[in-house]
Amino acid sequence: MVNIVLASHGSFAEGIKESGGMIFGPQEGVAAVVLTPDMGPDDMHKKLLDAIDGFDDKEHVLFLVDLWGGTPFNQISRILDEEKHEDWVAVTGLNLPMLVTAYGSRMGADTAAAVAQELYPEARDGIRIKPEDLQPKEAAPAAAAAPAAPTGAIPEGTVLGDGHIKIALCRVDTRLLHGQVATTWTKMTKPDRIIVCSDNVAHDDLRKTMIKQAAPPGVKAHVVPLSKIIEVAKDPRFGATRAMLLFETPQDLLRAIEGGVPITEVNLGSMAGSASKVTVTQALAMDKDDVDTLEKIKAHGVKFDVRKVPADSAEDFDKLIAKAKSELQQQ
Repeated sequence: MVNIVLASHGSFAEGIKESGGMIFGPQEGVAAVVLTPDMGPDDMHKKLLDAIDGFDDKEHVLFLVDLWGGTPFNQISRILDEEKHEDWVAVTGLNLPMLVTAYGSRMGADTAAAVAQELYPEARDGIRIKPEDLQPKEAAPAAAAAPAAPTGAIPEGTVLGDGHIKIALCRVDTRLLHGQVATTWTKMTKPDRIIVCSDNVAHDDLRKTMIKQAAPPGVKAHVVPLSKIIEVAKDPRFGATRAMLLFETPQDLLRAIEGGVPITEVNLGSMAGSASKVTVTQALAMDKDDVDTLEKIKAHGVKFDVRKVPADSAEDFDKLIAKAKSELQQQ
């Protein structure tokens, strides 16, 4: 595994490590090293070496640093020159898009160099301005070339690919498209389209705009009513589309399944609480209708992957339903 050292002036490295954990989940093999006002260069040098010594695998280390030319970077540069490890790599300009990309990339990359090459463009493209007309054209994020996908110009009856939409991930999440989904799950499942399936959101222009703006670089986000996703699932023009489907509620998901959307597995990520619901996990709250709906979904042969982020351990769906039923009976 590629280990990561976060280095900064002041507590920035510690803070961004905490932020990254909120989005991507707890991470092993990550150390934060900070330079405080009472420290000199040699003190920082020693703290960096101590952090590296804490890793089980010292062959692949990625240093993410706040500033080129500052003491943290200078001491890392010194270490790279002294130690001469083939796969110790430093990248400056540390920001949150860089960190979450690094977390996702190291799940499939064997070297720090490979992670560094992947995170650079996404870290750069994460710098954006709102209002968008203030964004310098030369600094605008470069959109990745999208795979072949249907547009209005494609005649009905055209078959792309094998004629069947590919579902990279189906997730129930009250918050729909947010940081954990836009980074961790997108990185893991690699969709070319994120489709929010909701009648409520499809008729809310503000929420639609916010969701489309939250899409990560290179991935288009769409908001469609449930009737539309049912049509899409049966349209052969979407055979070259690899989609992430997001549902706000299990009730919406059940409607899609009953309408013929070929969903075989569901990631149960977040269900918001209310006065009528019981808290089943930190992220899941259910009432009787939710429990009944989830059991109907299971009866369709759908499997459940219950976790917020890929780094979490999956929880037992049947035990969670049993817990919800027990607590609802005690209300």
